[in-house]
Amino acid sequence: MNKKIKNELTDKLFQCILSLETVDECYQLFEDLCTVNEIQAIAQRMEVAAMLDAKCTYVEIAKKTGASTATISRVNRCLHYGTDGYKLVIDRMREQREQQESDAKKAEQ
Repeated sequence: MNKKIKNELTDKLFQCILSLETVDECYQLFEDLCTVNEIQAIAQRMEVAAMLDAKCTYVEIAKKTGASTATISRVNRCLHYGTDGYKLVIDRMREQREQQESDAKKAEQ
């Protein structure tokens, strides 16, 4: 864990984020908390991470997301040598998607 960011204020921020229950609530907080560009940059990094995890090439990722090769490289470095935060949420989102697809198939039967 990065000791530069771990402190009481950051803990409170993350507790606030964890208290959110819906995507709409996330929009409410993040629109007040961040600039539009900051939100878009974070969203772009998450998409880059997901595409790297899916073994897409830098060219494919840059074309789809508009991310620079520097951003793609930084995200890739975090995926391989970081704290596994990207991997954690990518895996959870994959599990949720698979569960939703499974539920939808059961509902069709």
